[in-house]
Amino acid sequence: MPSLFLGMNPYLEHPELWAGVHHLLISEIAKLLTPQLRPKYRVAVEVRMYETTDESSLLVGIPDVIVKSRQTATDSTMTKVAVAAPVAIREGYLEVREVGTTDLVTTIEILSPTNKRQGKGRQMYEEKREQVLASRTNLVEIDLLRKDNPMPIIGNNIQSHYRILVCRGNNRPYADLYAFNLPDIIPTFPLPLRTVDTEPVIDLQALLNEVYDLYGYDLVVDYSQEPVPPLSEKDAVWVDELLREKGLR
Repeated sequence: MPSLFLGMNPYLEHPELWAGVHHLLISEIAKLLTPQLRPKYRVAVEVRMYETTDESSLLVGIPDVIVKSRQTATDSTMTKVAVAAPVAIREGYLEVREVGTTDLVTTIEILSPTNKRQGKGRQMYEEKREQVLASRTNLVEIDLLRKDNPMPIIGNNIQSHYRILVCRGNNRPYADLYAFNLPDIIPTFPLPLRTVDTEPVIDLQALLNEVYDLYGYDLVVDYSQEPVPPLSEKDAVWVDELLREKGLR
């Protein structure tokens, strides 16, 4: 079943769904780009790993505590004890490398909740981001999450739900920002490569719709409930009207 939304589906931002959407969307981008970029370039799926005991990791659907039940012979009352334990976080991203030289040409990042809120995840991502921006590597940064703090951009006062940043290594400190909101269709954007190359266009909207349809997200999303994270009052009214029009409320 196709997605009900012309743009981003806010229900896919739910902590229990986003990790899967993130993984599948990265895979779909790689599948789109690989035949267009070969044989000069290779698209590689890379994984960033770290451990955290961040108490707020539960908010992104990753348990950061182990809750065990313990009962003694003299006390029949069940006692639950929270024991903090480190959690291994794995975040996927894409790299476009030149075949032969293995030079890194472009990094493609889709932000996760751990990238956007304060903690180890944001710290590690910001360090990686600074390294890329200090080099000649192109950066594509995709933010499809409304919650928490967006990545800093100097001189940007635009407020939007979502954003795509395309930053070319040969045009620093300037970059192209595609800012859009919940009702908007996700804009297409070119993948930056070497100056002499033809740049493929990424239709993120089509890829997201394909992920939703092929992997049956309509079977797990409960449209009778409000999205998580919650919408503004204005957007909640818009979503409610849309869902009622589709017969889902």
